[in-house]
Amino acid sequence: MKAAIIVLKEQIKYFYLIRRLSLYELKSTTTNNYLGMAWEIINPSIQIAIYWFVFGYGIRQHQPVEGIPFFQWMLAGIVVWFLINQGILKGTKSIYSKIKILAKMNFPMSVIPNYVLFSQLYPHLLLLLIVIILLQLIGYPISIYYLQIPLYVFGVMSILFSITLITSTLATIAQDVQMFLQSIMRMLLYLSPILWPLSLLPDWLQTVMKINPFYYIVEGYRHSLLGKGWFFIEEWSYSLYFWALVLILFTLGSYLHVKFRRHFVDFI
Repeated sequence: MKAAIIVLKEQIKYFYLIRRLSLYELKSTTTNNYLGMAWEIINPSIQIAIYWFVFGYGIRQHQPVEGIPFFQWMLAGIVVWFLINQGILKGTKSIYSKIKILAKMNFPMSVIPNYVLFSQLYPHLLLLLIVIILLQLIGYPISIYYLQIPLYVFGVMSILFSITLITSTLATIAQDVQMFLQSIMRMLLYLSPILWPLSLLPDWLQTVMKINPFYYIVEGYRHSLLGKGWFFIEEWSYSLYFWALVLILFTLGSYLHVKFRRHFVDFI
C-alpha cells in the first residue's frame, strides 16, 4: 500500500506535466502523416465498417440486440475499445521505449505510462463526440444517462493505468510481454461483448465472462449512449467488483513499479 500511495502522489504532483507531455506525444505520433490527427478517426471508422458488415450483415443478418439495431448497439460499445486496445499496447511499451530519453529528466518514471495513456484519451473523446452526434441522427438522442459517461471514462483510465503499471514493468524486464499482450488483445476483442451479446451464453458462462473488467466499461458506455439506464446503480455489486479490482491491480502495479524502476536502465 505504501508504494500505491507513492505512485498516486506522483500522479497528482506531476499532473500538469502529464498533460503537457501527453499533448507532445500525440503531436509526435501524427506529425509525419499528411492527414495527421485525422487518422485517429479514419482507422477506427474503417474497423467499425468492417465489423458492422461481417457481424451485422454476415453473421447476425440484421437481427437486433435486445431490441436495438446491431449497428447502434455495436457502435456504443466499440467506441471505448479503441482506447482500451491502444492504451494497453502503447502503455505497456512506454517505459522501455522512452527510458533512454527520459531517464535523466527530473520526474518519476510512473508518469511515463500515464502520459502515454492520456495521449490516447484525446482521440477517444473526439471519437466519442462523433459517435454521440451520429447517434442523434439515427434515433438515439442525448438523455440524462449521459451524466454517467465521465464515471466510465475515469474508470477505464484508472484500470488502464493500473494494468500498464504492471505490464510496462514486466515488458521492460522481458520484451516478450509485449508480443504476448498483442495476441491477448486480439483475443480480448472477441471475448468481450462488443461484437456479440452476452445473452447468447448460458447463465453460468455469462458470470464467468463478467470477470473481464472491460465488460463493465463497455456496458456502461452502452447504457449511457443508448439511454438504457443507470448501469453503475442497477449493477451496484458489479460496480464494487470493478473498483475493488482496480484497487488491487493499482496496488500490485505500484509495488512492482517502485521495486524495479531503479533497475530499469539495467534491463535495457
